[in-house]
Parts: sequence; structure tokens; C-alpha cells
Amino acid sequence: MENNFVGDVLKQAIKVALLISSPMLIGALLMGILVSLFQAVTQINEQTLSFIPKIVVIVGAMVICAPWMSDTITNFTTELIVNIPKWVSGK
Repeated sequence: MENNFVGDVLKQAIKVALLISSPMLIGALLMGILVSLFQAVTQINEQTLSFIPKIVVIVGAMVICAPWMSDTITNFTTELIVNIPKWVSGK
């Protein structure tokens, strides 16, 4: 077993987590910018105005990206489970 085994597994897990969360985060970021521009143009200073559009975008991104997200998680988990004998035996 390698010395940095745990570090490699954690690095892969963080990479998968960031990859899976990126569509929702990017969508919320873009919607926040659009709502901010709308508020600046119309001079509406309502802080709660951005919540509903962001929620809608996040749910939409989750629905659209659900197959890809589930495949990514399944592949990562399958790789971890398949490699358990290799890691335990130290080869």
C-alpha cells in the first residue's frame, strides 16, 4: 500500500464532489449576477428577490444533470469497491 493512499482517495473524492456540485453552483452564480444587474437597472433594493430564481435554477440544473451526476457517483463508488482487494493485499 502506498504512503499517500488516503490522500489520493480524498483527492479523488473532493474532485468528484466539486465536479458534481459545479452545475448548481455555476447556475446560481449566473442567476445571482442577472438578478443583481436587474436590481441595479431598476433600482429595486429587495434582498429577497434573488432567492426564488436561484432555487428554480438550482432545481433545474439538478433535474437536467441528474443522469450524469448519478453516473459519476456510481463510477467513483464502483472504482472504490473494486479496488478494495488490491489495497488490502498491498499490491
